[in-house]
Amino acid sequence: MSLTEQSIQSALQAVVDPNTGRDLVTSRSAKNIKISGADVSVDVELGYPAKSQIEPIRQAVVAALKGVAGVGNVSANVFQKIVSHAVQKGVKLVPGVKNIIAVASGKGGVGKSTTAVNLALALAAEGASVGILDADIYGPSQPQMLGIADSRPESTDGKKLQPLEAHGIQAMSIGVLNDPEQPMVWRGPMVTQALNQLLGDTNWQDLDYLVVDLPPGTGDIQLTLAQQVPVTGAVIVTTPQDIALLDARKGLKMFEKVGIPILGIVENMSIHICSKCGHEEHIFGSGGGDRMSKDYEVEMLGALPLDMTIRMQVDGGKPTVVADPAGRVAEIYKGIARRIAVKIADQAKDHSAKFPSIVIQNT
Repeated sequence: MSLTEQSIQSALQAVVDPNTGRDLVTSRSAKNIKISGADVSVDVELGYPAKSQIEPIRQAVVAALKGVAGVGNVSANVFQKIVSHAVQKGVKLVPGVKNIIAVASGKGGVGKSTTAVNLALALAAEGASVGILDADIYGPSQPQMLGIADSRPESTDGKKLQPLEAHGIQAMSIGVLNDPEQPMVWRGPMVTQALNQLLGDTNWQDLDYLVVDLPPGTGDIQLTLAQQVPVTGAVIVTTPQDIALLDARKGLKMFEKVGIPILGIVENMSIHICSKCGHEEHIFGSGGGDRMSKDYEVEMLGALPLDMTIRMQVDGGKPTVVADPAGRVAEIYKGIARRIAVKIADQAKDHSAKFPSIVIQNT
């Protein structure tokens, strides 16, 4: 019996990517199907970082194709390809950066910076090239969290700064340029200018994702940054507490106003488990993130426990994803990061780099 591409495609249509929920044919992930006698080869392209997912998907593809009558040897090449996606109209992409993820919160103290750094490290753990920009000019915390507080960036050309490296990701913060005990007594325009310089004057090296840890709040500074920084999508961090949710809703609305897609909500401190007796208690209330996601039709990306270990690890300069990569909390961060990357992959691609520049000259 001779094999046909139709029979191979039918088999691949039965293979569902667990991260996207779509089969490999409908999602156009399966490419370059080749049939040579009884032997079959196929490429599977994933649009998100998938280091931990490649082998399970490859095995599922091989098993599906082996089930087709007449198939002999099967070769399945599963790989990731991350591209640039569209941002707000009129805002140009940053050189060396494909996608920017803004991590925001309506108020401080909800664990936004801890979430941002762990998501950046989780994306890197899944095989992406990742950077983090600490945009919280008034209260930069990433240098401490990444263990680079005593480091200083260098410039090879006297124009751009080289990003610092920590745990496999690139990083930049006003905190590594100033005395950490020196308060930033600046008005809004100066803060905006400082952020634009940190973003544009850093020599980012071929980043798939740049995670931007935004300042808390929804005032003029945040709105200006949301209008000037080319953001692919935003993540809102909150706690279940009603007061935090009130402000988180304002943050979500701010991004909607400037045309930035909301990738989802992360609920921090959702439950506390006593380290002595194992008793579970919702200290800050429960179900707040779920209610918010339903009210605004935005995905609830995940919930993280109120855990002293998370705090101790970031204070010590080794966030959870690198301090305990096989642990349950790191697995939650990685799951959230994968979901964010999948949602970005589903968005419209940026084609601005494919259009040539038009120059008009008087001749």
